[in-house]
Amino acid sequence: MPQNWRRSCGSMKVLLLWSTAASLFLLCMGGFDSTAHGSEIASEPNSSLQRRQLYEAISLKTGIEWQLIAAIDQYERTLSHAHPKSRPIRKDALTGIFITDTVWSGALNPEKSDTDPASIRFFHGVGRDGSGDGIADRGKDEDLLYSVAAQALQHGSTEEDFSIGLWEYYHNTRAVQRVMQFAKLYRTFDRLDLSEHAFPLPLGSVYSFRSTWGNNRSWGGYRIHEGTDIFARSGVPVRSTCYGIIEVKGWNAFGGWRMGIRDLNNLYHYYAHLSGYDKKLKAGDIVRPGQIIGWVGSSGYGRPGTQGKFPPHLHYGVYRDRGLVEWAFDPYPMLRRWERDERKALRVHR
Repeated sequence: MPQNWRRSCGSMKVLLLWSTAASLFLLCMGGFDSTAHGSEIASEPNSSLQRRQLYEAISLKTGIEWQLIAAIDQYERTLSHAHPKSRPIRKDALTGIFITDTVWSGALNPEKSDTDPASIRFFHGVGRDGSGDGIADRGKDEDLLYSVAAQALQHGSTEEDFSIGLWEYYHNTRAVQRVMQFAKLYRTFDRLDLSEHAFPLPLGSVYSFRSTWGNNRSWGGYRIHEGTDIFARSGVPVRSTCYGIIEVKGWNAFGGWRMGIRDLNNLYHYYAHLSGYDKKLKAGDIVRPGQIIGWVGSSGYGRPGTQGKFPPHLHYGVYRDRGLVEWAFDPYPMLRRWERDERKALRVHR
């Protein structure tokens, strides 16, 4: 990552000049044409293509690589999804950025709807003019995204300085970690649309599962079951359900040999009771849907290495990061949908 960072800070403007000149011109004129973009992302959905145009334009303006711009926006989008009432987003918005009028204009600014960049700065508001029209408009995608990027750049453009800027804006270490994780995913695949999913076990294997959300568990104290158990023979491959980054790999007294993967929707995918892992994988590595990460087992409920206290199965859980805390939700409907979609895709390709 440091090498990518230095390259982006030193030569991003040159590398992106030809592909984003038209986008920047359209940005300054107040809009985008989804057909006027380089062939390297021509296969992306229209909304993703428009968003990438926006990110590249802001990148050209700030010197920050577009992947980091996209990562900031995606993190904001996940917060807005988790808190739709307190973080309302325009229906036609390209970004997920939400900034309150008080933060935008400045806490002591008597004009909460202020759009004058000079007076906003005077009152220490974060609002900036990102489109070049002389107006800091909280309802404009370019201005919103540029304003957050400008806050992150206040201490400099090195990776460490950028992280400090992010922390001072969010006051949340999780936020810094998520933005950097998302940027790594965007760098790896060089595209925005990473929404594909796979069922966690091969569809050709023998398995069974039903909704076990909320069932009682007694080992280690009474608690509810936060996930879905997928029963299969020991040694059946366990696959990543998403594009993501490995956060945790190792032993847990409850989950045995387990792995945790973070995706771009800020969901933490938890795979437990494994018999083992793919030895090449480690924390910080990128995975993709269908990639084998381990094997079904019956580990857990004891000291490291404890096996066989229950039938072999995969415990699959999902947790949503709400900014300061994470909460679990029932993954069963998603599992059924991914299973159905994958079966349908296999029939189409036969």
